[in-house]
Amino acid sequence: MAEAHQAVAFQFTVTREGIDLQLSHQALTEIYLSGVRSWKKRIIGLKNSVITGVYPASPSSWLFVVIAILATMYTRSDPSMGLIAKIQEHLPVYWSHTQCQTLVSAVLFSTMLWLLLIFTMRMCLKKLLSYHRWMFEKHGKMSNTTKVWALVRIFSGRKPLLYSYQGSLPNLPVPAIKDTVKRHLESVRPLMDDRQYEHMTKLAAEFESSLGNRLQWYLKLKALWSTNYVSDWWEEYVYLRGRGPIMVNSNYFGMDFMYVTPTPIQAARAGNSLHAFFLYRRKLNKEELKPVSTVIPLCSAQCERLFNTTRIPGEETDTVQHWQDSDYIAVYHRGRYFRLRVYQAGRLLSPREIEFQIQRILDDPSPPSKGEAKLGALTAGDRIPWAKARVKYFSSGVNKRSLDCIEKASFFVSLDDDEDGVTADDPASLDSYAKSLLHGKCYDRWFDKSFTIIYFKNGKMGINAEHSWADAPVVSHLWQHALSTDCFQLGYNAEGHCKGEVDSSLPRPQKLNWEIPPECEEQISQSLAVAQALAGDVDLHVFSFQDFGKGKVKKCRVSPDAFIQMALQLAYYRDQRRFCLTYEASMTRLFREGRTETVRSCSNESSAFIRALEGGEVRPRLFHEAAEKHQHLYRLAMTGAGIDRHLFCLYVMSRYLGVESPFLKEVQSEPWRLSTSQSPMHVEMFDLVNHPEYVSCGGGFGPVADDGYGVSYSVLGENILSFNIACKLSCTDTSAHAFGAQIRKALRDLLQLLIPNQTEFKTEEKRPEAKKDL
Repeated sequence: MAEAHQAVAFQFTVTREGIDLQLSHQALTEIYLSGVRSWKKRIIGLKNSVITGVYPASPSSWLFVVIAILATMYTRSDPSMGLIAKIQEHLPVYWSHTQCQTLVSAVLFSTMLWLLLIFTMRMCLKKLLSYHRWMFEKHGKMSNTTKVWALVRIFSGRKPLLYSYQGSLPNLPVPAIKDTVKRHLESVRPLMDDRQYEHMTKLAAEFESSLGNRLQWYLKLKALWSTNYVSDWWEEYVYLRGRGPIMVNSNYFGMDFMYVTPTPIQAARAGNSLHAFFLYRRKLNKEELKPVSTVIPLCSAQCERLFNTTRIPGEETDTVQHWQDSDYIAVYHRGRYFRLRVYQAGRLLSPREIEFQIQRILDDPSPPSKGEAKLGALTAGDRIPWAKARVKYFSSGVNKRSLDCIEKASFFVSLDDDEDGVTADDPASLDSYAKSLLHGKCYDRWFDKSFTIIYFKNGKMGINAEHSWADAPVVSHLWQHALSTDCFQLGYNAEGHCKGEVDSSLPRPQKLNWEIPPECEEQISQSLAVAQALAGDVDLHVFSFQDFGKGKVKKCRVSPDAFIQMALQLAYYRDQRRFCLTYEASMTRLFREGRTETVRSCSNESSAFIRALEGGEVRPRLFHEAAEKHQHLYRLAMTGAGIDRHLFCLYVMSRYLGVESPFLKEVQSEPWRLSTSQSPMHVEMFDLVNHPEYVSCGGGFGPVADDGYGVSYSVLGENILSFNIACKLSCTDTSAHAFGAQIRKALRDLLQLLIPNQTEFKTEEKRPEAKKDL
């Protein structure tokens, strides 16, 4: 029990001579340094709160206003039009000196004027950020209103902190009932015959004229009261109330570089990248990260729970627990769990020191405790058994302490004994690599943590993220920042180890102890069986498409996303000989606390184009109409005029009120057989012109429907597209590899349609060559 003795600052024993007190100077030092770090964070937080609170002005502008007012008064002018004198009359009697009273009154007036100016600027900024018509204007044609709107840059301030824009972002608007119903009917028309569509139209009309108005009134009331009328319900009812496994069904993954492995040494790769993650966290805590923006800034609220966050299971609903700080990570290796501190004496360990500590874990010969090896399977199985087991077996004693250690860690790390990644002689290696990131062995990840970093024996790495607390773009930014920092800033020495020296006196990583009773082991086995059955049913195919990329698509004056979505529609139609309700994730982070909205990619225009193309007609005009329609739907979703989040909230409201709506019930039962999402790529972090080999296959997720496909795609630079396709092996009508082949063919056919003389395509996927050395 050496770990227990190290965990306390003092020990005492009672003897006949009195109390023998023994102080642990190391523990007291750690307590002191922990307090210093905590107070530093509070001071930084207070400073940033002030800076963010007065944005787009700056704290120093207060002094400028005060000096300007005093200078004006020095010329015997009264800029306050008598207000300073009024303030002076109401000052306490102890301000007896006339000049002192005048000075204090002027400063108070200046402060009020400064606050009024800040309020005015923020209201102007909020109004400007609420203007979205610019998104719907054709390229090169800007209205006078949009030209005036460009003044947003004047009110945007200088050097904003991460959360500087939060108070100025508009609230998500509630669309009109009639608009949402109209768009919904339009979206389902290509999926229904005349009889089905007539039935849906009748249900929609009844809903719009009766219950819909009542639900809409309550929803508008919620929108007035809350910051975002969707996000809290979306998190709770879509994610946290799900009682099935979150592994595969909810969690998603991100991949390493396809063609480059910076070092083949597992511990070294972990050393550099873990250091990079904590450098990112330091910037996040200090709010030094630039707010992500398109033309205008996006909401950064999801970044708050990136680190030190865990999903806690409950019998009815899970909760997301976030801690303010954590100076360690939880590490899994060969069935054992370790606590690894990454701060020593108040400083972040260097990459070389983290490598040294990781190697200690890899070399540790100790066996797992009884029941410890597959403990993580509890997080991979159904939620109710895990919630009950957590209360029964992990609410006290050594099990609670060890579980707390995992849940309060900055994030989770898994050290795999397997080699994985892309190998030149085995194209299927990319598929097995993706499956390992999605579910692993079902017990060697902690799926409840905000994210888990996986390190393979050959130096490859990947990430698995829990979905409830944030969406993929937030994790993607962290992930790609770590990849970029690892390779282009930190680097490795000639032997492949991290650079720098190591302090060999660092305390060893602490192995966690467990006392798992046989009843709990039985529950672990049952959860593992559920998880393995789910993982074994996943058919996953990953490929990079190198015939052409967004560069050639944009020359056709088509949005790359619309082009890919039309290719997916064509591929699905050829694969299934029908159209289906299609989900494409769009973000609503133009609004405060916005998350996602659905773009229904299967439209009347896309289905008309595909029918014509499959009927032998070559009509590029129909393609452009379908692509433009898709872009219009995407813009509507981004600007708060989507269909599905509004209908979802109306449905939740109806359940709260205890009323039934046949229309909403029908809408919620519609299956999404094709679920798609574009993995964001932050190309500014990589020099893909000179180093095109530093590309990833993005990330992916599991199948959403039992008889459907989940497709994640990435646009990599100008010349590469990548696709992650998932479906279920138990469905005889779907095949990830067959659908991948259909996607390749659809992409080529669409480009051939737009550029008829395009006859040659690459037939092999090969590694891009770098133009110059790093």
